[in-house]
Amino acid sequence: MRKLGAMLLGGVMLAAGAGMAEAARDCGNTGAGFQQWLARFKQQAVAQGIPRRAVESALGGVQYSNYVIKLDRNQKSFKLTFDRFWRLRVNNALIRKGCRLMKRHDRTFRAIERRYGVPREVITAIWGLETGYGRNSGKMSVFRSLATLAYDCRRADFFRNELMSALRIVARGDMSPRQMRGAWAGEIGQTQFLASKYLQYAVDFDGNGRRDLVRSVPDVLASTANFLRAHGWRPGAGWNPGEPNYRVIKDWNRATVYQKTIARMANMLRQCR
Repeated sequence: MRKLGAMLLGGVMLAAGAGMAEAARDCGNTGAGFQQWLARFKQQAVAQGIPRRAVESALGGVQYSNYVIKLDRNQKSFKLTFDRFWRLRVNNALIRKGCRLMKRHDRTFRAIERRYGVPREVITAIWGLETGYGRNSGKMSVFRSLATLAYDCRRADFFRNELMSALRIVARGDMSPRQMRGAWAGEIGQTQFLASKYLQYAVDFDGNGRRDLVRSVPDVLASTANFLRAHGWRPGAGWNPGEPNYRVIKDWNRATVYQKTIARMANMLRQCR
């Protein structure tokens, strides 16, 4: 019995060791095992129902990016004071352009306000802060960024979900892999949706059959409003600190300086109605 117990214990220890070894191979802090991991991830994606053709078109030839890892380890802007953050991100030119765009897209904004109850000033503030109204949406490959971060050990589970979501965007025909270019962490489009949020909240507001948050301004603006309304936006209520909709802005971005900046910029944009 003692010999049998020792054999069983030895088997458990070997199995545990093998499991630990497999877990160690499942992420990495350098690009050494990236291609082997990516091959396994492709198989998992196909097993979850994503067409192999979509998987290969998006992930074929994808390489590990040391640059993405460097940026991930060097995030400092949200640690700034509100005054410093505001001065860096907002200026009179940004406000003036926001006023012009609200007038240019008046019909679209009216339709969005009727459907979702989110004021154009708030949507425009987010649009301006995220990408300068689409001018700085990012040019990096969403799939290279997400695959790198999904393999990296720091936040692997979070980014594996984002990578799988990005594949689903391709699979349902909203965008091609080549069109999916964005910021370093895989944010997509003119208001920087993560892929999982894109799947949940993107809407086809221009009626062309695709949800395109890169090139379609109506889709961009309506999808942003849809996100806020789905998170509890109360039509007609205020959005400043202490008011009902301020907590909804927190769901958009959890950094306090960012929440305050959205609220203050929206107040400024309201003056140009």
